[in-house]
Amino acid sequence: MGQSKKIARTAGLLYLIIIVCAGFSQGYVRSTLIVPGEAAQTAGNIIASVDLFRLGFASDLIAFMSDLAVAIIFYILLRPVNNTLSLLAASFRLVAHPAIASVNLLNHYAALLLLSGSDYLKAFEADQLYALALLFLNIHKYGYLLAGAFFGLHCLLLGYLIFKSDLFPSILGVFMVFASLGYLTESFGIFLFPAFETLFAWFVAVPAVIAEMSLCMWLLFKGVKEQ
Repeated sequence: MGQSKKIARTAGLLYLIIIVCAGFSQGYVRSTLIVPGEAAQTAGNIIASVDLFRLGFASDLIAFMSDLAVAIIFYILLRPVNNTLSLLAASFRLVAHPAIASVNLLNHYAALLLLSGSDYLKAFEADQLYALALLFLNIHKYGYLLAGAFFGLHCLLLGYLIFKSDLFPSILGVFMVFASLGYLTESFGIFLFPAFETLFAWFVAVPAVIAEMSLCMWLLFKGVKEQ
């Protein structure tokens, strides 16, 4: 097996870890525990499931750490196509998840600190703590969207590089371009037109799942095309 194929399959394994971990934390933990607009109910859910909430934090952190390695591997694989664009694509991915999204996790953890019952928090009423916890969780949500804008630009460049490369099927590049449009539409759409949040979320859900799962499976089972 060639070196490029080994590297690609490593990226596929890491990508699978990212999908599972991020899907668990965002798609299960937060969607289960956080009730939009309901501070007291959300606080009650988190207090009753502290271990699950902590696991969601750790799961996200593992995903973002893995994403750093994936960004570097894509740069190594695709720099023969265009070194400048490959470096730029890697930079956008590094900014999106290892940088913005990782720091944004502090907002996730801040909610747990506010609900920890520590003595220094007795200066606040319970309702105030619940409201502050939900505020930090909302900030975390918007931080995720901010990271998504940078990730959308990464997907756009990655899609182009994959399309031009001889290492991957061109259709994977097309899928990634559609995913990029979904990420960018969701991020900018929700910031500019928050009333249509649910609609914009659908713009990214389907193309992102198809594109990233297809790329992950190709990397994992095929690696790259033989030259």
